[in-house]
Amino acid sequence: MARVEEHQAQPNRPNGGQFPSGFLWGTATAAYQVEGAWDEDGRGPSIWDTFSHTPGKIESGDTGDVACDHYHRWPEDIALMRELGLNAYRFSVSWTRILPEGIGQVNQRGLDFYRRLVDALLEAGISPALTLFHWDLPQPLQDRGGWANRDTVHAFAAYADIVARALGDRVPLWITHNEPSLHSIVAHGLGKAAPGIADWRTAVQVSHHLQLSHGLAVAALRAAGAPKVGTTLLLSPTEPASGSDLDRAAAQRYDEHFNTWYLDSIFRGRYPEKLWSWYEAHGLAPVVEAGDLATIAAPLDFLGVNYYHRRIVAHDPVGPFGPLEFREVDPPGGEYTAMHWEVYPEGLHKVLTMVAREYGPPEIYVTENGAAYDDSVGTDGCVHDPERVAFLARHFDAARRAIADGVPVRGYFVWSLIDNFNWASGYARRFGIAYVDYETQARTIKDSGYFMAEVARANRLPPASAVRP
Repeated sequence: MARVEEHQAQPNRPNGGQFPSGFLWGTATAAYQVEGAWDEDGRGPSIWDTFSHTPGKIESGDTGDVACDHYHRWPEDIALMRELGLNAYRFSVSWTRILPEGIGQVNQRGLDFYRRLVDALLEAGISPALTLFHWDLPQPLQDRGGWANRDTVHAFAAYADIVARALGDRVPLWITHNEPSLHSIVAHGLGKAAPGIADWRTAVQVSHHLQLSHGLAVAALRAAGAPKVGTTLLLSPTEPASGSDLDRAAAQRYDEHFNTWYLDSIFRGRYPEKLWSWYEAHGLAPVVEAGDLATIAAPLDFLGVNYYHRRIVAHDPVGPFGPLEFREVDPPGGEYTAMHWEVYPEGLHKVLTMVAREYGPPEIYVTENGAAYDDSVGTDGCVHDPERVAFLARHFDAARRAIADGVPVRGYFVWSLIDNFNWASGYARRFGIAYVDYETQARTIKDSGYFMAEVARANRLPPASAVRP
């Protein structure tokens, strides 16, 4: 790994890096990435089943058919969480396991699976955080236009109502969507994720419908008695690649497209004016009906923040983002993970403090943060991952510093509990704090898992010198 730059210096940890009492320490997963059992107990097909079964879409031809077999091994995975001393678990519900057609008849066997999971988590002293949509739209809804069809917005609200009426009294934290920016852009603009559509006009319309469905789901969840309701956004600090006017404008456009579009609509009931004008000028502006923005801006109890790395942006009229006319560039001298994502802990502090200052959500949870490295089981039977240990220590400390600055961060969910199906990368990238042997499905806690266990049990960070690689 490259030498850490000055802005990523060793953390300063007064008071031993203590976190507030009652802080949630957990990990996160997503249904399609871990469950497997893709055609069992009445589950219908999702867009990720279709996409992963299409030749050439996934690295090495991998699919999520088996994944980590969490559908059958969830008791083992809960025992793993207990061993690690975690007190929270963020998971997603497979829409198509509940409603195989996306609407209509409820599949009771699917709903019962999540009842058993939630009950077992509570019995183990682990607080559930439930995400309703983590990108696995039922294929029958996609066949009718998917998120580009406004009917899907109402189908999502009905689905939210069903799940909340079954589990609302037992799940404290309800998350409507995971990273709507990526689902709209990567899956509908770039075509690199399910459903694999490469059309920017569709992508922008999908982004509005995802936001609208969030607002309708908030109302449905509250009516069904969900205790705390929020959503999860992928947020990244954005900087221009140079001081040129074109690069500065491109960076602002990138920031508004990925960050502000979602934050402003939720917390201010409007879309960014400059970006909207750009969309109109390029024929990309979505259809927004009267009352939509008021629905999107329904008050939230918390905001989930997913953070992985910052974005350095240059103007590019023929780049990969088409009519948006920008591209990402690598910062010089950076330190990178196996995903070639820059390691930049300060970005988490920047994002958390910006959100608190500009938007003021009552509570904030880091709902995803983690790193992929090329892990393997050593001759001693252990998985030594010092880079991930250091990554987590520095990012935990960034969150602690944000808390010291007055940001209401109430919990931290590491991505991920176990190695899993990583979308278009298949099984080639490992994010887990526990290693999965995909042949045997055996789980082995990595050094990073033991480090997180130490932090979670003590609710504080150890001295910086104890975790540097």
